[in-house]
Amino acid sequence: MAMTYRSDPYDPKEAAYLSPQALDDAIATAEKAFAEAGDADTLASIKHLHLGDKAPISLARREIGSLPPAAKADAGKRVNTARQAVTVAYEARAEVLAAEAAQRVLREETVDVTVPVDRRPRGARHPLTLTAERIADFFTAMGYQISEGPEIEPEWFSFDALNIGPDHPARSMMDTFYLDAAGRGAASGLTLRPHTSSVQIHTMLTQEPPIYAVSPGRVYRTDEVDATHSPVFHQTEGIVIDKGITMAHLKGTLDHWAKAMFGVQARTRLRPSYFPFTEPSAEVDVWFAAHRDGPRWIEWGGCGMVNPRVLRACGIDPTIYSGFAFGMGIDRAVMLRHGVTDMRDMFDGDVRFPLALGTEE
Repeated sequence: MAMTYRSDPYDPKEAAYLSPQALDDAIATAEKAFAEAGDADTLASIKHLHLGDKAPISLARREIGSLPPAAKADAGKRVNTARQAVTVAYEARAEVLAAEAAQRVLREETVDVTVPVDRRPRGARHPLTLTAERIADFFTAMGYQISEGPEIEPEWFSFDALNIGPDHPARSMMDTFYLDAAGRGAASGLTLRPHTSSVQIHTMLTQEPPIYAVSPGRVYRTDEVDATHSPVFHQTEGIVIDKGITMAHLKGTLDHWAKAMFGVQARTRLRPSYFPFTEPSAEVDVWFAAHRDGPRWIEWGGCGMVNPRVLRACGIDPTIYSGFAFGMGIDRAVMLRHGVTDMRDMFDGDVRFPLALGTEE
């Protein structure tokens, strides 16, 4: 018959985990396991075996309740001493492993500052990107916004809103890529945008005048690839809609831009031309003093006063507002500024091309 603590004197042998030997063994086992842990993760993974709820020392603490009152105090002290010893061993090993990890990082990530390095850049940003950013910075400084739009557009944005009707010859002149052949000539047809003028339409539809915006971006036309043509190229088109805008404002803007792009000697001249979306319209030439064959006039782009029909299509009253628009090729600017003679050099993927031009970040 089992005896209760009221009639049975304290005998540690009846509490297996509470015996001094059991506690000493628990301490030794924990210290050995901690010492064998090779890294912080391993150490953390075995902590519960020696300090967790089911660890020998925790089980010993539970046995204290079965002891006579006179024995509980002594047993509690021994359990606390043992737990403290295991905790100290764990913390000491954790500190050692953390120090070793820090030293290992220092060794592995050490940089030998005495080793010679190749300071020649291994690549450069493409001159098309740099030129587009230069243009954007120029117009941003003048108070313009940078507008962007989709490269796939319904025909209404690419043509109809720009006063280029379904049967207008300009549609065939532009040699547009049609994504929906069945819809060609209809408002539902989709195109790869032949110009970033479609972005100007989006801008006028979503903003109230005054509007000062430029829209750089990639455009598509069915040109054959040669030294001066590509089916994919880049444009910057600008638009200003405000009260009292005239051709004089347009000419002053273009002159200022030309000097920023091609040097202080640059100037522009306008030659009468025709575009459905501007009236009057003009071709823009720029005087380029640094041309490889000597100073000369170079065709730069097109411009004009925004056609009142375009304003009406976008919900702007032409009796109150007027505006000008212009469009120039970014690729053309790169070729002029850097003396590039073959447009294909800008697209063939040779990483030496930007370096050859001396472009910088």
